[in-house]
Amino acid sequence: LSGTMFSAKLHWFEEVESTNTLALEAAKQGASEGTVFAADAQSGGRGRGGHTWHSERGNGLYFSFILRPALSPAQTLWLSLAAGAAVHAAIQHTTGIAADIRWPNDVLIGKRKVCGILAESQADAVVIGIGINVNHAAFPAELAQLATSLRIESGKTWDRALLISEVLRQFEAEYRTLLQEAPKETGASLLARLPAISTWISGKRVHVPERGGYTGITAGLDGDGFLLVNSGDEVRRVLSGGVREIE
Repeated sequence: LSGTMFSAKLHWFEEVESTNTLALEAAKQGASEGTVFAADAQSGGRGRGGHTWHSERGNGLYFSFILRPALSPAQTLWLSLAAGAAVHAAIQHTTGIAADIRWPNDVLIGKRKVCGILAESQADAVVIGIGINVNHAAFPAELAQLATSLRIESGKTWDRALLISEVLRQFEAEYRTLLQEAPKETGASLLARLPAISTWISGKRVHVPERGGYTGITAGLDGDGFLLVNSGDEVRRVLSGGVREIE
């Protein structure tokens, strides 16, 4: 990672409760942008919406990093979208596997989840937490239909150190692009590229759990990166994750 914003700032632990909790705490104490916390296992890994993340020892990548972005709070969704795009690119480059992105930032292979991303903000810092299923051979019964790993999909095991460094390099490139865009153009590059790497952006029939729950067809992203869904009577803006495909 030399030459990147993450150089010499990676802290590796055998087991922690949650790398996001560690990173948020460090950010509060003034830790610099680009500080990364990674663990071989998590006892209380967190996902979006209060879900837990299955963090099997030695087989996954569980890491969080601190950002101090010159972006308004309204623009922080772009950081989540950038993280999803970075993981998608890193998986493609490292393994050759073509993944998909379920808005805002679940990375899927086929219909099963291989990576989850959780962005949490506090004061002037944003922490991005990433969990990737790398070398899991199998999952508990309750997750078997929902989760997959790079090993299950390819029949090979993969070097986790190589993958984490590729994710971080890809993320830094996305991040630099975001910060260099004019304020009114923030996210323009991602907005143009996301439809090519996500089948969820438009034309997918989905159920949205918000506003009492409704169904519709995805209709692109708005200028702030939020998913638009045509419910038949109106085009609605989706404010949080949890969108599911209707077969």
